Amino acid sequence: MQCTVCGNDYEAAFTLRTADGQEFVFDSFECAIHQCAPQCAHCGCRVIGHGIQAGAQVYCCAHCAQEEGVGSVSDNAAHATA
Repeated sequence: MQCTVCGNDYEAAFTLRTADGQEFVFDSFECAIHQCAPQCAHCGCRVIGHGIQAGAQVYCCAHCAQEEGVGSVSDNAAHATA
């Protein structure tokens, strides 16, 4: 099967179906992340962990969320802000 992202024809490729019903074929998790993971609304990196969601925006970390004006978020409970 041929990877949706890189075009590699790989016998051990896998199919991923998204929540909205789209299907993609990938030869690696790297390609799956590139295609499907959301991008941080501040820095643009792919959010492959839980991230922080504020309204419709997703951020990779509290720092990026704070830089965009999101308050009361912290990556570390010991450094939480009010």
